[in-house]
Amino acid sequence: MSEHTTNSPVPPDRRTLRPGDIEQLQILRNVSREAVFGILEHCEVIDLAPGTVLLSRGQRNRRMFLVIEGELTVCIDDVGEENVAVIDVGQTVGELSVIDDSPASADVCATTAARLIAVDESTFWRLVKVSHEFAANMLFLLASRLRENNQIIREGLSRRRILEKEATVDALTGLRNRRWLDENLTRLALRHQFSKKPFSVVMVDVDHFKNFNDQFGHSAGDQVLAAVGTLLARRLRPTDLVSRYGGEEFCIMLPETPLDGACIAAERIRRNIEDMPPLSHDGQSLPRVTASFGVACMDGDETGTDVLRRADEALYRAKTAGRNRVSV
Repeated sequence: MSEHTTNSPVPPDRRTLRPGDIEQLQILRNVSREAVFGILEHCEVIDLAPGTVLLSRGQRNRRMFLVIEGELTVCIDDVGEENVAVIDVGQTVGELSVIDDSPASADVCATTAARLIAVDESTFWRLVKVSHEFAANMLFLLASRLRENNQIIREGLSRRRILEKEATVDALTGLRNRRWLDENLTRLALRHQFSKKPFSVVMVDVDHFKNFNDQFGHSAGDQVLAAVGTLLARRLRPTDLVSRYGGEEFCIMLPETPLDGACIAAERIRRNIEDMPPLSHDGQSLPRVTASFGVACMDGDETGTDVLRRADEALYRAKTAGRNRVSV
């Protein structure tokens, strides 16, 4: 029995660097391939399967990786969470750790099967020394990464501001919500306590609102609350603060306002609400609404919670006395 032979070509060793592998590398733009191939051919060439982690956040790393096949992703949270960058063929990763001896600041993993050239520290600095173009490309790369990071920071701050606003703004009325009030009432009360200036709180409750909802529906009730919220915002001074306390209740904080001034402001707003033009909903006119007010001014060593509680007690007195009035 004769031995069978084949003339099929032997597949190239993927771990051996070939001249064509470096053609797409951006870091070698305008660099003489002859000048650097002899250096790079001694570097390790590694294969990554999809999902393989190349760098872990906080891990020490002394190599720059040049992507010659496949795609990597960069995550600042856990691997597999939202990606902040994609590293394609021709790009690099890990160079900052080589330059400043810092741990990896993000997780980097292979999105697809990938093939990389691993450039160790001594080889990296040798490339910088022998090629001015390589060094210039590295500076350009670092400047681009800095601009990208600044953009990511700006976008992150913008998203955070939006989320913070959404977390403290009542969607129906556009006023600050109860969470915002709880976070700021104590601080504002302490400020006025130390300054010895008066600080008043007004609690507002739309009268018979449950009956209104039962008769005309919650959509009509929402329309009324939105209208009352808009009126409160427009009838107060720029320094005054108003929030939706919950349900049909609102809270007004009046800095540097004594009790008599707060009562005058509350009475003015009460009349404004009573005189609001009738609203219409689904083709039908809604009845006019009124509101009850409870007013309190911070006294002595009271806390913000104390003055809010007294304003709420005054509101209860206004409601039990017949509603559509101001009580202290």
